[in-house]
Amino acid sequence: MVNPRPVPSETDVFVIGGGPAGLAAALAARRSGFDVIVADRERPLINKVCAEGLMPDGIAALRGIGVELGPEHGAVFRGIRFLDNKLEAEASFPDNQNFGLGVRRTLLHRILMERAEDAGVIMRWQSRVEALGPSGVKVDGRAVRCRWIIGADGFHSRVRRWTGLLPVWNGARRIGFRQHFCIRPWTDFVEVYWHHHCQAYVTPIGENEVCVAMITSAREIRLSDLSTLFPTLAERLSGAEPTDSPRGAITMSVKLSGVIRGQVALVGDASGSVDAITGEGLALAFRQARVLASSLITGDLGTYDTVHRQIGRRPWLMARLLLLMDGNDGLRRRALRILAACPRIFDSLLAFHVDALRPY
Repeated sequence: MVNPRPVPSETDVFVIGGGPAGLAAALAARRSGFDVIVADRERPLINKVCAEGLMPDGIAALRGIGVELGPEHGAVFRGIRFLDNKLEAEASFPDNQNFGLGVRRTLLHRILMERAEDAGVIMRWQSRVEALGPSGVKVDGRAVRCRWIIGADGFHSRVRRWTGLLPVWNGARRIGFRQHFCIRPWTDFVEVYWHHHCQAYVTPIGENEVCVAMITSAREIRLSDLSTLFPTLAERLSGAEPTDSPRGAITMSVKLSGVIRGQVALVGDASGSVDAITGEGLALAFRQARVLASSLITGDLGTYDTVHRQIGRRPWLMARLLLLMDGNDGLRRRALRILAACPRIFDSLLAFHVDALRPY
């Protein structure tokens, strides 16, 4: 995609990174009345590896910035099912109005890009931000003055490094793989298959397509090991044609001491991350985008820094709990037996996970 004209010399907000987090932040800021430019080194559509399931809180957060997603964009799922050999436990979302959505990452990126462009956000693809300065940024050799800079350039954020907002804690480094298969979904749940230090996720994303993602801390494991690690799932997929090649990426929990410095704020994985085991990375980014836009209106980025920590506590707690199950087979199987025997407990835990906890 070729940019039709040079980047403007001045704007209110300059967003570095045009993935879902950056586009959501740009859209939220634009809807709050600011002039916004987004720059990214890549060409759209950006196809980051993920399990492609949006939880209800993520869908609600998108709705809050004017992006409506529904069944026409993918496949609705109504809960989560855990499987470990013959153990099985499932939980549904709290009410009929809450649903998750399996949606292709490239489609989600297209929708966000189109909504941002329609709102008046200026996009600059294949543009390199070379430096930050006291009055703005330098992009493709040109200086652009701006009031605020948003770093949304992902897990290996250069903006984070430039501002000195370095991690103060890192979790275990794990690798995730993803591939799509042409097969009619056999359930309207996201299924999570458990193995020692490994999980496989199956997300329905269309009438005749599922996304299979695998996350592991074992360096030697690849998606081709699926049949050995998860024979039940492999049997389900028997005869299903893959519609793309496997893709891989690193995932881990990362915590920063802060997410603002001067005129710069970080969002999405650039601002810290939770292990993909939670499925909450996108929902977090979309919630952060709304809070950040509110802080820009008041001119107080300190509010964003505070609320960013608050909205991250629940996903961080769930990541720690789930990773305990990942590393302890006995604990995991005892937990699954309890959840299977007491489904109301699992329902409540899932409601807490998607920030919709209800009393019994």
